[in-house]
Amino acid sequence: MKHTGSILIVDDNPDILIAARLLLKQHYQSVKTTDNPFDIASIISKQRESDQPIDVILLDMNFSQDSISGKEGFYWLKKIIEQDANIVVLLMTAYSDIQLAVDAIKAGASDFIAKPWQNEQLLGAVAAAFSHAKDKQRVGKLTRQKQGLNQALNTPSFEFLGQSAAMQQVFNTIEKAAQTDANILITGESGTGKELTAHAIHQASMRSEHTFLSLDMGAVAQNLFESELFGHKKGAFTDAKADRIGKFELAQGGSLFLDELGNLPLEHQAKLLAALQNRQVTPIGGSKTIDIDIRLICATNDNLEQAVVEGRFRQDLLYRINTVEIRLPPLRERSDDIPLLVDYYLNHFSQKYKRDLTIAADDMTSLCQYSWPGNVRELAHSIERAVILSEGENLDVSSVVGNTTSNVNSTNNPIENNNAYDTFDLEALEQRTVRAALTHHQGNVSHAAKALGLTRGAMYRRLEKYGL
Repeated sequence: MKHTGSILIVDDNPDILIAARLLLKQHYQSVKTTDNPFDIASIISKQRESDQPIDVILLDMNFSQDSISGKEGFYWLKKIIEQDANIVVLLMTAYSDIQLAVDAIKAGASDFIAKPWQNEQLLGAVAAAFSHAKDKQRVGKLTRQKQGLNQALNTPSFEFLGQSAAMQQVFNTIEKAAQTDANILITGESGTGKELTAHAIHQASMRSEHTFLSLDMGAVAQNLFESELFGHKKGAFTDAKADRIGKFELAQGGSLFLDELGNLPLEHQAKLLAALQNRQVTPIGGSKTIDIDIRLICATNDNLEQAVVEGRFRQDLLYRINTVEIRLPPLRERSDDIPLLVDYYLNHFSQKYKRDLTIAADDMTSLCQYSWPGNVRELAHSIERAVILSEGENLDVSSVVGNTTSNVNSTNNPIENNNAYDTFDLEALEQRTVRAALTHHQGNVSHAAKALGLTRGAMYRRLEKYGL
């Protein structure tokens, strides 16, 4: 049975071409020949287009115009590598050219065949070259996969937008802090865009070419905390059936984003603090420490200073993680950004769902006056829902969050508007938002909780509280 793969033989001696082709054709499916090295590039391109890419090239060191120096061989070797670095080149040379062949190997050739050759030696060298070619292709594929994965991990779902004075201050802080390796703490209500902020910090930093990894601390089971962050060795505990690399090691050279850090129990806070202080981690069940080089970005909607007072959060860990603190304003404090955000998400979801929708000026005014208790996340999900449900050419904002007119706040601050205080009862707004999220996600509690920026436990507590 013939092996898969394609070989190209390049030699100006027709007898060499015939002999090599007859031998190799018995063992390989595709064997091409040419006596003109200027044909190499076009043959490589044609074979790639026909889904039979060249894997191995047998290349003569000397051609008719220069039969001694081997310069032509070096020239064509360089051209082949430039065109496709995955192709493995075997040089064919006379016994007197052995030193030239050795130099060519240093320049990128895989091996050389002395002419005249023994058939067994040629077949063995070609087989080794094919094995080398497959290894190079696998490495290339893994490299492309890693690059694609890094790009996917480093690219947020949406853009981080804002033109208000409050957001310009946030952007200025990001620009300054990103150029350092200082640990950053992002605070703000659920839905204000903490993960988008973390992405923006990473992309503006010197680590932008490396991995950005995120981990929701509220979603990590307590017994898996160390495994998630530090990794484990096979057999370290009952279900440890294979080695696992922790997030600290996976994010090596890049940025690690720990969301909802306020949910971390005290016992785990101590372990996180030790890792940050020592810049080392030890996998569960392992004895060797691993040096870590990451940029730590944390986020929370909890008041960590109050948590320190209440004994729920370590003060020394708070000092460690908030070298720079970035507070994200709620949407009601940056209402100037609402038209920008509505237009952005309307365009985004119109493209996604292949709709062509516009929004009326009165409807935009209504959305600007709505209090948006769920912040940007609520706005994004609401616009998506409206795009799906709207009929005709105009966005139907009546589907955004129930009846928006009952939630209009002329001052954009329900606490300061005494006349509308009963309309803006925070519990009523929260209940309505939770109900809307459940309806939107067809009763899926996990998806609704994620949309609201809540842990499943926090979501269940609200369901019980409001009898939903």
